[in-house]
Amino acid sequence: MFSFLAHRRACAAKQREREERIRALPAEYHAPLSAADKELLARPAAAIVAGVQAGALAPLDVLRAYGKQALRAHAATNCLTEVLLAPAAEWARAAPAQGPLAGMPVSVKDTVAFAGEDACIGYSAWVGRPMARDAALVRLLKDAGAVPFVKTNVPITLLSFESANDVFGTTTNPHNSAYSPGGSTGGEAALLAYGGSRLGIGTDVAGSVRAPAHFSGVYTIKASSFRFLKTGNSTSMPGQEGIPAVYSPMTRTLEDLEMFWKAIVGMKPWEYDHSCVPIPWREVDLVSGKPIRWAVMWDDGVVAPSPACRRALETVVSELKSRGHEVVELDPPSPYEGFKIGAQILFAEGGKLSTKPIRWGETNDPGVVQARVAFALPRFVKHLYAWYLRHIKRDEQYAGIVEACTYKDIEQYLALVAKREGYREQWHHKLKDEAIDFVLTVPNALPATPHRGMKTGFKGCGYTFLFNILDYSAGVLPVTHVDKELDAFDAKAFKPRNAIERDMYKMYDATKMHGLPVGVQIVGKKWEEEKVLEGMKLVEGQAPKTIRRW
Repeated sequence: MFSFLAHRRACAAKQREREERIRALPAEYHAPLSAADKELLARPAAAIVAGVQAGALAPLDVLRAYGKQALRAHAATNCLTEVLLAPAAEWARAAPAQGPLAGMPVSVKDTVAFAGEDACIGYSAWVGRPMARDAALVRLLKDAGAVPFVKTNVPITLLSFESANDVFGTTTNPHNSAYSPGGSTGGEAALLAYGGSRLGIGTDVAGSVRAPAHFSGVYTIKASSFRFLKTGNSTSMPGQEGIPAVYSPMTRTLEDLEMFWKAIVGMKPWEYDHSCVPIPWREVDLVSGKPIRWAVMWDDGVVAPSPACRRALETVVSELKSRGHEVVELDPPSPYEGFKIGAQILFAEGGKLSTKPIRWGETNDPGVVQARVAFALPRFVKHLYAWYLRHIKRDEQYAGIVEACTYKDIEQYLALVAKREGYREQWHHKLKDEAIDFVLTVPNALPATPHRGMKTGFKGCGYTFLFNILDYSAGVLPVTHVDKELDAFDAKAFKPRNAIERDMYKMYDATKMHGLPVGVQIVGKKWEEEKVLEGMKLVEGQAPKTIRRW
């Protein structure tokens, strides 16, 4: 009871603090957008930086425009956690005027540490525990002239494609409030999609920047491990390195994504963060070099892409072929086997770490709740259920996952890491032997997840999680939107192959999803972020988009 009361008090206090910070802002932040504000918001990030460097733009004017739009985005989607506009004004005054991000507001996921500010990531027990110092990422951003100005919402535990917690509430998709903007970097995606920011930072351990980019219609490239800064921040699973979480940029446009990546790598992040490999930005030419070979993964063998997502992929493939690109079908090492390996590594301790801070009565993510229940079941019950699934329901895939929901000791964990390395080797040989430059696939089987949909949808992250397991660079960009006529689905005629596919397709409704953005995923090998960016440019120039922009 005392724990629950403390939880309620912490949530109320944090929400009150957020409201008071917004209310205490100068009146200009609460005024309607002016014509000058709108003109600034429409400029690419590179143009704003150039204007600041030339003395033609004042960083405070840029901050004011983005601050006003961020508050509008928050009112529409509940995307913000820590509102840092007051200290950001001081940072803007002190920002190096010739830095590669001079005067550019940057939003970040709630995990990112600022000295004197909370990074509670949705746990009420962590409210009122300010971080001791700026994270390496924040120090680099400030040195580059950037102006961090808001932090954005996440799901409790950070293990969800939704973004909801009791401390800050639920973030909605700006295209359709009945759906999630994605997770765990969902608040960031909602803010970017609404135009309250152009440059953002998120993290990804199973798709947490790519699913939000897909759900909300923005751009990202998930970094390979150790390419991007990560130390000094808050996390729900400290020490979890079997499937490394990576920080990665998210942006409103592809042009902004290129500019942001180049600016950060150009600041030599390895001089700020011991974990970063010293790889400078490398220019890649895909136009005048050897022909590009694309390999399409139409289906991961577990959940077939929904009609809208399949159509997006077909559109890109058709355009690439029509322009002379070589596109082949990929017969990959089993994505299902990779998923089982990765899931057992990520949940080796059964989700204890990520749920340990949760107080009595505090709302947990519905998918994590289901996972914890599975781990808590007696082993003989799991074996009986797996036998039933395998021999009565003929569902080998779900049976295999049920059997895998066991706590791992050190010996078992190391054996899984060895399996992971063997699986990575299979993919390495596949891509090398077949001279594949890019893998092209969907980011998720669905265009988006409805709120609370992760109760059954948490098992359907295979299209993104696969490339965390492999540690490949992977980008997502929007290419179309759901059309209730083109993407209609006959649920009565559908025969799911397994329980995971059945549960995912229960959430698909082209009529309700009409207008949601739909993206594709472009995957390169490890540390090929520059090449993936160039691949995204090729697709961007060939796939017509009708994504709503505010």
